[in-house]
Formats: sequence, C-alpha cells, structure tokens
Amino acid sequence: PNLVPPVTTVERAIDYRGRLRALEPRVTFLMSLYLHPSVTPDTIRDAKRAGVTGVKSYPAGVTTNSDSGVVDYAAFYPVFSAMQEEDMILNLHGEVPGVDVHTAEQSFLPVLVGLNERFPRLRIVLEHCTSAAAVETVRSLGPSVVATITAHHLSVVVDDWNGKDGGGGDPFCFCKPVAKTPADRDALLRAAASGNPKFFLGTDSAPHPAQAKRGDKPAAGVFTQPYATQLVLDAFEMACETGVLKGEDITREVLEGFLSKFGRAFYRAPDTRDERIVLERGDEKIVDVVRRDGSDVEVVPFRRGRNTWTLTWA
Repeated sequence: PNLVPPVTTVERAIDYRGRLRALEPRVTFLMSLYLHPSVTPDTIRDAKRAGVTGVKSYPAGVTTNSDSGVVDYAAFYPVFSAMQEEDMILNLHGEVPGVDVHTAEQSFLPVLVGLNERFPRLRIVLEHCTSAAAVETVRSLGPSVVATITAHHLSVVVDDWNGKDGGGGDPFCFCKPVAKTPADRDALLRAAASGNPKFFLGTDSAPHPAQAKRGDKPAAGVFTQPYATQLVLDAFEMACETGVLKGEDITREVLEGFLSKFGRAFYRAPDTRDERIVLERGDEKIVDVVRRDGSDVEVVPFRRGRNTWTLTWA
C-alpha cells in the first residue's frame, strides 16, 4: 500500500483492488492499508467489513514511499487492539530508522517481541526478514508470529549490493532491508528449507524503472516477480552445492510448504482453483529487461541473463 498517495483509507484499498482485478481477474488480491495516523480503530472495523486483509507498517523514511510511516508504535496500540479483535494481519517492515542499515532489522526485533507480548492473538508477519537474529526471534515466538523470506535474500549478501570494501556493487541487488552476511543468508536458507510453517515466501518484488536503480541513490527494491519461484529453486540448488543444505532435504513437501501452503494457511486463503506448477531444468534464461508494449520504461530482473528453471502451469 506504499503508493503515492499511500493507501490509508478503505475506499482507496477497494479502488486499488478494482484496478488490480482489471489487470488480472484470475488473481485473488489480499488488500492492506498503510499504517498512518489517520487509521483508527473504526477504520479497522470498516476495513474488516470491506474484506481488507491487513495493515502494513513502514518505519518512517527507511524504504520506498515510507515518509508517512511509523515513528512511535505505542501511538497505534488502539489500532492493533482493534486488529486483534477483528482478526486482521499486521505486516511489519522490520527496521528502525536512523541507524546503520546493517543493524536496522536487528534493532527492530525488541519491538516485534513487545507487540507480540502485548497483543498475543494479533497475527503478525515480519516481512522480508534478512538476518539470523530475525529468524531466531520469529522461531522463539508463538504461532501468531511468522516471517516471509524473499527469493533474492536467499542468494544475495552485502557484497552483492555494496561491493567488496564498499565499492562496485550491483544496484539491482539493492533493497531494504539490505542483504547481510553469508551467515545471515545461510540462516534464511535453512529456515526456508526447514518445513517450519512460520517461514514462507514473500517476494517483495519491486519493478522500479531501470533509470531509478542507477545513480548515487538507487531506489530500494529488487524485481523478481517473473521468476520468483525459479529463483528459490536456484538458491536451494546453490546451497546444496556449497553444503549449506542437503539435496535430500529439499522435498516436494518442503517446496510446496514454503512456496504456497504455509502462507495460505496463515492468511486463511483456501486453494479454490486447485492449480499446480511444473518446474523443469532446461535452457530457460532470465531476460535482460522487461518492458510493456507502448512504453519506454524498462525494468531489469534480478539475476538477468542467467540460466534458470522453466515453469509451466498444470
């Protein structure tokens, strides 16, 4: 919901859902509001009646279009209480503003723990977690707290976006929260392959125009959407080659859980279409750019030009 302007009202959420459905009517869109001072307990009750799924929290100024984000979580306790009573989901971008980007997520974890202690029935998703500390914290909390892991954070580390010794990184690997150490990435891989339903895929795919990703201040976000599932398999495959994971641990059940079933269960989104995907290793390559017909805007996919799996729907 971090559009310009942000989706802070039920009316905007419903309008946005209508525009998305017009683009792709076969997708079920689960809508969320942007946590903002204008959101009240009454807003939450209205949102629930309108079919809105949750509320997304962005700490002020830490990522794309987050200038209207949260400064003080305590100010929203009445909103969180209403969300708990209405059984809505709180999606957290888990960083603290104004600190080193490498430690911003770890600094946020006490906030997560405190929210869970104060609102134990509130369903909370720590979105796109990036650190071993986040994995351990989510694992330690009750079943109402889960975390998503992106496809790209299963591969990238700090050197990919920042370059070795702080120079020469790939801006198309830059996102918030930033990718961290190899040990953090390995913790994410183990969590994703663990079969623990507290961890599931959340792509956080961001189609920033290529020109916005270049320059001194590249936009924060990685575009994975056309290949997100395949990129997860690529990451697992590489982890098996390096000894982080074992091939026998990557079962069909593990893949189905991480890619689909665990998230569906937490969101209580039934599989009404009974669709399946088939993944095959062939000569598929990730395209260098994606562009819309009639537009000069170009978006560069993550891992452009590399071989990957072929996905078909069955």
